[in-house]
Amino acid sequence: MKMDDIFLKYSDDMKAVDRELLEIFKSNVFLIPMVGKHLLNSGGKRIRPLFLLLAADLCGYKGTNRNLLAAIIEAIHTASLLHDDVIDGADTRRGRPAAHSLWGNQVVILVGDFLYSNALKLAVSQKSQKIMEALSEATTKMTEGEILQLNKIGDPDITQEEYFEITAAKTGVLIAAACRIGGVLSNIPDEKEKALSSFGMKTGIAFQLADDILDYVAEQKDLGKKLGKDLNEGKITMPLIYLLKNASQPEKDEVKKIIKGEGAGLNRILELFSKYNAIEESLKAANTLVEEAKTELSIFPDSREKESLFAMAEYAMQREK
Repeated sequence: MKMDDIFLKYSDDMKAVDRELLEIFKSNVFLIPMVGKHLLNSGGKRIRPLFLLLAADLCGYKGTNRNLLAAIIEAIHTASLLHDDVIDGADTRRGRPAAHSLWGNQVVILVGDFLYSNALKLAVSQKSQKIMEALSEATTKMTEGEILQLNKIGDPDITQEEYFEITAAKTGVLIAAACRIGGVLSNIPDEKEKALSSFGMKTGIAFQLADDILDYVAEQKDLGKKLGKDLNEGKITMPLIYLLKNASQPEKDEVKKIIKGEGAGLNRILELFSKYNAIEESLKAANTLVEEAKTELSIFPDSREKESLFAMAEYAMQREK
């Protein structure tokens, strides 16, 4: 199944999700909806809400509450992006000026806080302990992941296990929550609920891994940010971890200097990536995660919705490189 077909099939649902998102941004404080409109007009494929909608369809839930919950998932994601851009000092987001470059750090951080709190307040209205558990766990883990990543900035000794802990928290937990909530809406058995959550977690990690790889190989016009941005910010991601594990000692020392802002920089890193197949090996790891994610759904009977979720998992590896 092609992603274009999925996006087309769910286009009306996604418009409904966008309407719910605008409601989440609604406030008498005019800056909040103003920032909201800027963010919504910046585009994005709304991947996380789509996971929730597909999971709900897989489990047979057709009620309108799924649109609100999909919007809540996207609002939490958007809040995290607002905070991330301030922390990273990013000037652009999806090729447009980052919100903090237009309204300042203080306003944007507070708008992010508003989004988190308003999204969770709306979630409470669903009167579902499981939904609140999924969302509160996700938001807690996302914050922990960002703090762990900050603690590991510029640290060439970061382990692969620590890297995956960060990626799980940054991206995996919210996609896992989206998939789980899609099942919770249908009151499916716990075993199926856990399978959906595991599928979302592994898919989310694969998405983040693919993003980290794209940071070194994508065209800037496709990526929406400067090539090698993670390296400039001192973020040690999978390709660098693989390189540091397999390079010769003199090369490791050279890479560590580059991480500290010394030495030849990005071009030299790319040469070493090519020498040790760091990009290819990182892609293999992401592909393995995608296949593992798909096996998590073996508990569900074959269906068009299941095929669509498979396509969503595979989408991580199909973006422009």
